[in-house]
Amino acid sequence: MRGVNADSRSVTPPAPATVLPRLAVPAGILAAVVGAFAYVAAVDPNEPGHYPVCPLWRVTGLYCPGCGGLRSAHAFAHGDLVAALHANAMAVAAYAVFAVLWTVWVVRVTRGRPVRVDPGPAPLWTLGVLLLAFTVLRNLPYGGWLHP
Repeated sequence: MRGVNADSRSVTPPAPATVLPRLAVPAGILAAVVGAFAYVAAVDPNEPGHYPVCPLWRVTGLYCPGCGGLRSAHAFAHGDLVAALHANAMAVAAYAVFAVLWTVWVVRVTRGRPVRVDPGPAPLWTLGVLLLAFTVLRNLPYGGWLHP
C-alpha cells in the first residue's frame, strides 16, 4: 500500500516537495482575495466616483443582496466589524465562510486528500432562501437596520 505505513496502518504525510505544487492554486486564490481587499481598503467606496452604483438600486431604489458589499469590505479591511455588518451582514458571513472553506481546502491538500465540492440541493436551497429573505427584509420599512 503506497503512502501507508504497514505496521501502524496510518497515512504518512506527503513529502514537502509534492505539497508545494498542490498549494499553488489555494495560494493564488488567497492572493487574489487579499489583493481585492487591499484595493477596496485603499480606495474608499464611501467617496462617490470610485465605483459604479448598483444598477438595481439606481433603477428601482431597491437594495440587492450585494448592495453595500464594497463598503462592508472596506470597513472589514480596516477592522471595523460593526460598520461592516451594518453595510452588508451577508457579505461578512460570506467572508467567514470563505475563510473556513479555504482553510479546509489547504488542510486537505496538505494532507494529500482529495477536495470535493458537492453541496447537494439542501444547502443550495437554504442559501437561496437566506439570500431572498435578506433581500426582502432589507427592503421593507422595518428592515432599515439592514440598509447599507
